[in-house]
Amino acid sequence: MKYLPLVLANLGRHKRRTILTIASVALALFLFASLRTIVTTLGAAAQFGSARRLVATNATGIVFVLPLSYANKLRAVPGVEAVSWANWFGGRYGDNKRFFAQFAVDPESYLEMYPEIVLPDDQKQAFLHERSAAIVGRRLLQVFGCRLGQDVTIQGTIFPGDWTFTIRGVYTPSDPVINDDMLIFRHDYLEERIGRPGIAGWYILRINDPNNAAGIAKLIDDQFRNSSAATKTGTEQAFNASFATMWGNVRLLMGTIGIAVVFAILLVTANAMMMSARERTGEVAVLKTIGFSDRTLFALTMLEAGAIALTGAVLGLGGAKLLYRATNFNAAGFLPGFDVTVGTLVLGGGVALLLMLASGLVPAVRAARLPVIQALRHVE
Repeated sequence: MKYLPLVLANLGRHKRRTILTIASVALALFLFASLRTIVTTLGAAAQFGSARRLVATNATGIVFVLPLSYANKLRAVPGVEAVSWANWFGGRYGDNKRFFAQFAVDPESYLEMYPEIVLPDDQKQAFLHERSAAIVGRRLLQVFGCRLGQDVTIQGTIFPGDWTFTIRGVYTPSDPVINDDMLIFRHDYLEERIGRPGIAGWYILRINDPNNAAGIAKLIDDQFRNSSAATKTGTEQAFNASFATMWGNVRLLMGTIGIAVVFAILLVTANAMMMSARERTGEVAVLKTIGFSDRTLFALTMLEAGAIALTGAVLGLGGAKLLYRATNFNAAGFLPGFDVTVGTLVLGGGVALLLMLASGLVPAVRAARLPVIQALRHVE
């Protein structure tokens, strides 16, 4: 610690350069944390799903519907304990600048199927007993400044027309992977408005034993294989993972961008450290003359690089953690549960250590090995 004033004095020699170098490191690590959090959030979403829930969709594609009459047949499949269903609505609200998902669900069975959707009992009862009722996530309520009992009108796209719903409940997900900015309304209201065609977008099934998931899924698909609407059944986790893969190879893309950003900042930091070392060549000679050892000079130079990297890491990684937590960021519902994980912070700390070594090692070795006579002859 006795050399700390000397390290701080060297860093303060060119304050603007030091500040810009620290800012560059902070920005690099902020971007690194942000890009990696996209990957970890999508990974968490892909892994979400109860082992006891299966999802059956139209084998042609999720945009194609299934007959509502399948519900009773699915309940009769051995191993199936409960069945629910949902439809994607795809409407627009207001100026349509803020996207949010809307689903038509079978209210009682859906809420029973998903205990992760936490709803006060009185609000749940109001939702179950009013045909035009809807429940919304807490975030959505805050974004639009709505309140319980308020009527909201959504312009249908897939199902045309103006659809008015009354907000009767505000849910809070017990798992951050579940969106807290969705609007969920009753499927029977959808059926009534569009003339009762008897359609379901997909079915959710609760089974008695997760070990039988593959066998039950095969039974279901075999049952409807030769029908006009064949099914594709799999675990809920596989269903969620299919949405993550729709983004493409995000892990590779974000990893490549992150490496490129860190490498670019590494060059900037290394250049700044080398410039600073060259400017102090004469001072290094004086320090050696008055008794500073090569090891001490090596350590002092590395401490300077460490101070820059550590300060940048705290600002960049800490800023990412605090900013996304404070703003409750979720990319307008596309990345629910977006939060910088401890693993990302640890990996970012490792990147900062790498920056310190890569940017400080060459100047430190040069300072330690520089002969006194050669250093005294050095002229800028």
